[in-house]
Amino acid sequence: MSYVHGYTDRETRRLQEQSLILEELLHGGTFYEPGSRVLEVGCGVGAQTLILLRRNPGIQLTAADISEESVRQARTNVETSGYKNVSFRHENIMENDMEPGFFDHVFVCFVLEHMDDPVLALRKMGSLIREGGTITVIEGDHGSGCWTPETAASRAAWEGLVNSQRQLGHDPDIGRRLYPLLKDAGYRVEYVEPRPIYADRSDPDLLHGVVNQIITPMVHSAERYVLEQRLVEQAAWKQGLKDLSSISSREEGTFFYSWFKGQATRC
Repeated sequence: MSYVHGYTDRETRRLQEQSLILEELLHGGTFYEPGSRVLEVGCGVGAQTLILLRRNPGIQLTAADISEESVRQARTNVETSGYKNVSFRHENIMENDMEPGFFDHVFVCFVLEHMDDPVLALRKMGSLIREGGTITVIEGDHGSGCWTPETAASRAAWEGLVNSQRQLGHDPDIGRRLYPLLKDAGYRVEYVEPRPIYADRSDPDLLHGVVNQIITPMVHSAERYVLEQRLVEQAAWKQGLKDLSSISSREEGTFFYSWFKGQATRC
């Protein structure tokens, strides 16, 4: 599995800041009973892990990721915060050796978009859930992104990110496909719904957070691949990043994007 965003310090910071800005938007409506055995697939550096632990006291959380370095960082970040009810695993969900049917719930956020076969991945996760247990999936939809002012360079930079994921065989618009993916994987779907965010200068802090702590760093993270593959010319790429970043300081600046959240039950 190729990860277009890389594992830089800047990407770590983006993930941590993004998780806090979007906490209620993405985690709202999700609650696990104390004592529940919860598996977080693709924990990364622990940004969502900390939120799961804080919002669901008393759960027994297992956080797993394919990157050994990310697992190490996640463990450090969580242990620093004082949580004890969590264990970490360096694990490829596609080739895992975890006990079938062990978990009550699975939580997966921003992972399927980077999978070669998301339906198979969902089936692998399903095998780890007890009958009647649930899976919660959150994914983005890059096709929903729109902003003002839009320049040719800012759109080129955005499409550079989108096309880099497509070249790697992944789906940057996967959020809108959660329902059929979950159905194909054999789950009983409880709901799939958009979780959109819109920001403008009426809330400068939110606009800055969305544009300069989530969106622009996310696009920038694909720089190496985009430039190596010549998906965007270097001058246009750098101008595009500049134009995206400037949205937060423009009086007419706005940004809209939608994630999708789904919950399903293992039959």
